[in-house]
Amino acid sequence: MTGHRNIPDAVYGLARDTLTAAVREHPGPVEALSSLAAGADQLFAEVALDCGAELTVVTPCAGYEVSFAGADELDRYHRLLDRAHTHVRMDFPEVSDQAFYAAGVYVADHSDLILAVWDGRPARGHGGTADIVEYARRTGTPVTVIWQPGVERD
Repeated sequence: MTGHRNIPDAVYGLARDTLTAAVREHPGPVEALSSLAAGADQLFAEVALDCGAELTVVTPCAGYEVSFAGADELDRYHRLLDRAHTHVRMDFPEVSDQAFYAAGVYVADHSDLILAVWDGRPARGHGGTADIVEYARRTGTPVTVIWQPGVERD
C-alpha cells in the first residue's frame, strides 16, 4: 500500500471499495503491508483487517508518532498498530524523507502488488506516493492505481 494522506471525499468511497475488492479477490491468505500513515495507509489497514488479512506495519523511524497531525490520527495509528501481526521499524532515529522512502521501498520489495491511492502527480517530498509507485514499477512490482479522474487533491 502507498497513498496520499488526504483523500478527497470524491475519491474516498472508490478507494475503500477498490481496496476491499482487491483484498477479498486475492487468492490465498493476504498479508497487508502498511506504514499506517493517516489517510490511505490507515484506510487500507482497516479494510485488510476487516477482510481477515494479517497486517504487517512498516514504520519509517523511531518517533514516527510526531508525524501525525492530531489526536484522532494518532489514536487510529495506535489502534491499528495494536492489531498488527508483525511490526517492522526502519533504522532511522527520526522522521525524514529518507525514512519515508525506505519504508515505502520495504513495502514494495515485500509485496506482490502495490495498491496506490494516487492522483498521478509528482510527490510533494522524497518518499511520497509517486516515488514509491515509480520505484515499484521500475523494480517490476505490479501497481494498481486507485483514483477518480478529474479529482484534484488539496
